[in-house]
Amino acid sequence: MKKIPLHWQILIALTLAIIFGLIFKTNYKLDSMTSENIKREIGSDVLDDLGRIENQVYPTQQAYRQAIIGITGEQTFKKNQSLFIKAAYHNPAVEAIHWIGEIFLKALRMIIIPLVMSSLISGVVSIGSASNLGRLGFKTMFYYISTSLLAILTGLFFVNLIRPGVGADLNFSEVVEGLEVSQSSFKSILLDIIPSNIFKALTDNNMLGIIFFSLLFGYFITRVAEGYRKVLEKAFNAILEVIMKMTEFIILFTPLGVFALVSKVVADQDDLISLASRLGLYMVVVLLGLFIHFFISLPLIVKYIGKADPFKHLKNMATPLLTAFSTSSSAATMPLTLDAVENKSGVSQKITNFTIPLGTTVNMDGTALYECVAVIFIAQAYGIDLSLGQQLIVIITSLLASIGAAAVPMAGLVMMTIILSAVGLPMEGIGLILAVDRLLDMFRTATNVWSDSCGAVTIAKSEGEKLHI
Repeated sequence: MKKIPLHWQILIALTLAIIFGLIFKTNYKLDSMTSENIKREIGSDVLDDLGRIENQVYPTQQAYRQAIIGITGEQTFKKNQSLFIKAAYHNPAVEAIHWIGEIFLKALRMIIIPLVMSSLISGVVSIGSASNLGRLGFKTMFYYISTSLLAILTGLFFVNLIRPGVGADLNFSEVVEGLEVSQSSFKSILLDIIPSNIFKALTDNNMLGIIFFSLLFGYFITRVAEGYRKVLEKAFNAILEVIMKMTEFIILFTPLGVFALVSKVVADQDDLISLASRLGLYMVVVLLGLFIHFFISLPLIVKYIGKADPFKHLKNMATPLLTAFSTSSSAATMPLTLDAVENKSGVSQKITNFTIPLGTTVNMDGTALYECVAVIFIAQAYGIDLSLGQQLIVIITSLLASIGAAAVPMAGLVMMTIILSAVGLPMEGIGLILAVDRLLDMFRTATNVWSDSCGAVTIAKSEGEKLHI
């Protein structure tokens, strides 16, 4: 019997997950014990009337929220929102399988750092001379900055044309609780590139520092005596081979992981009709920008600059793109991206191992576009007209913040606090877009991964390589 290709398995899992999530929607219910726990924790007389809604089932978070506010008042609810929401969250069917998705993500994250280090070191050593490394590094960074800037300008055009924030209802803003405000500045992002302690960088998951160390280590392997160089080159190639074998094993469980993760995302979404009425135009602008960048801008670069067939390459990238969409993590998808770019599209190992790990961390076209659109949307919602100079600041900060963003779910939301600060917008504005962020995160992550792979193809062709596309 012919085996079903992995991308079809993932697509089937994705479809089943959507159906499962729609059937087993999350609801909110306070039982009497939970209600008493909340009263004890908050210690407020205002909560004495909570008994009125005990054991009532609310189909959406918004409906439950309004019921709680009717009893406690808005101020008490806002101060304790996460407690109220977590206490009443009720979805035993989805929670019963969600742990499978968490294990899958942890398994992928477990191999990210050894994979990044071994692939980058191996890639740099195989590139060889400093002049070759400099040429390839320049092409790679030029591509990353150019495509991110193109994505930002695309988003900026549509958000100014459609103006989705004008007339937005600020009363529907969600409380931003549990979201860590980024303490990063552009100075600290630059300082993070050079780690004072590589082991601390490893434990802190400081990918910029890890990449810098790996590039430096790989380069200096090429500067030592021939005997040592060959031993180290073989060692890191062997480590990379082992990591890729581990990756192949973990990838076998992708459909299961996708099913578990997407089921929860779908089940946790509030009433989609209500979301569409409140944030529909904002979602349209983000998705329109991502669509144009994904299906027009990047394919044109591959076709006319890379001289390759973008749609053959898109077909080859089906598995990593579906995985990126499902997990919302370009880092977790990196092993699949490496495999597809090298083994299906035919990019050499030296270019794949250099461009993909680097791109996963610093090339985030979808995130850059999203951050730009979101900040302008928030300004429009508050009735603030950003001048041309302020929009230029948004462009620059979106570009730099996308480079500093971690390749994990919702990282763009954290980095957005930098951009809001840069143009003097209220942090509370993030609450306006919180309800749909996880949904849009899936689309922008797929765009990030697609851009990384298009970069590898374009750079490989510029180096005179013959590809399979």
